[in-house]
Amino acid sequence: MRIKFGCRFHLDLPQPTPMIALLSAHYSRAGDLERPDYVVTTPSVPLTAYRDGFGNWCTKLVAPAGAFSIGSSGVLHDTGAPDPVPPDLPQTPVEALPEDTLTYLLGSRYCDTDLLSDEAWRLFEAVPSGSRRVQAICDFAHRHVTFGYEYARATRTASQTYAEARGVCRDFTHLAVTLCRCMNIPARYCTGYLGDIGVPPPYPPGDFSAWMEVYLGGAWWVFDPRNNDTMPRIGRVLVARGRDAADVPLIHSFGQNTLTGFEVWTEETV
Repeated sequence: MRIKFGCRFHLDLPQPTPMIALLSAHYSRAGDLERPDYVVTTPSVPLTAYRDGFGNWCTKLVAPAGAFSIGSSGVLHDTGAPDPVPPDLPQTPVEALPEDTLTYLLGSRYCDTDLLSDEAWRLFEAVPSGSRRVQAICDFAHRHVTFGYEYARATRTASQTYAEARGVCRDFTHLAVTLCRCMNIPARYCTGYLGDIGVPPPYPPGDFSAWMEVYLGGAWWVFDPRNNDTMPRIGRVLVARGRDAADVPLIHSFGQNTLTGFEVWTEETV
């Protein structure tokens, strides 16, 4: 299967503004690309690429004042297989976890484990540990939170999502990540492309998506609390991973800007 994917952000800036963009496919999918999905800007500006501490591809630039657009596009080869469904996997005791997973047990900007720990244990202590407990957390987040683009708020934390019971895909993910961490299960936030391949219409407008990866049985597994009610999804294209959304903003602007429009596309192509 070949998947055409890409995005374009249109901005208006009052002055030259430094930016960091995370718009390229994750390095773990580099071998699946027909060609590098380079970041392109209009007008053209010098770009510097680097890998951050989580292994994500980042592009550093200074956007000029006025109208500015930035994006990337590519074609990726995919197996066409749905997300793997984990078997009944055990939970690794904290003392036996690999050191590089431990940061994903801790609270972070949007995953306020200190405020949800007691509630997590109240809700899920009786659920068998391991993959069944993670699935129960995803089921809960999916049922508890009402989805709506009108509910988007950049500052909403997991505890606020729990209290308000509404949000967008990042809020579903922050809540599920936080509840997993409260139960001593490493969980990390993921962002990327997720189209509608294999899903019946009607299709919503193109957008980026958020999901999580959870460490079980010695490996990381994909769980998607927002799309928990559908069949495992096909053609997920990872862009970046981190502790939460604060680590993986698609565009981090070090100054004021106005988003005047954006486009996102993910579709099967011949």
